[in-house]
Amino acid sequence: MAKNLEVSVLLDYYGSMLTQKQRKVLDYYYNDDLSLAEIAENEGITRQGVRDAIKRGETQLFEMEDHLGFLKRFREIKESLQIVDQSTHNIQDYNKRFLYNRDITGELDKILSAVENLNNLTEE
Repeated sequence: MAKNLEVSVLLDYYGSMLTQKQRKVLDYYYNDDLSLAEIAENEGITRQGVRDAIKRGETQLFEMEDHLGFLKRFREIKESLQIVDQSTHNIQDYNKRFLYNRDITGELDKILSAVENLNNLTEE
């Protein structure tokens, strides 16, 4: 069974919405890298039962993302923050090289500080 590592990220977002058993099995499989046999032994179920629980859990995680889109939005926000950060640095560089203005420098510093705060809040 090939692993889709996106599931590990989705598990962070939506894992609490799964049953405890599904969450535990997916965590063992994706985060602890246990084999189906190891999980089956730990949980006292068959390998097929483990495989079925993983498949059901994966399906539910992808359906939740399709409906709610938290991970997609998060990634869009991170991408936009990178653009703001890079553009701000470009303006800062231009200001330093061509027309130095203290007011512009102060405003750019505020933007960069806000971007840094947002990046800290969105650490993946």
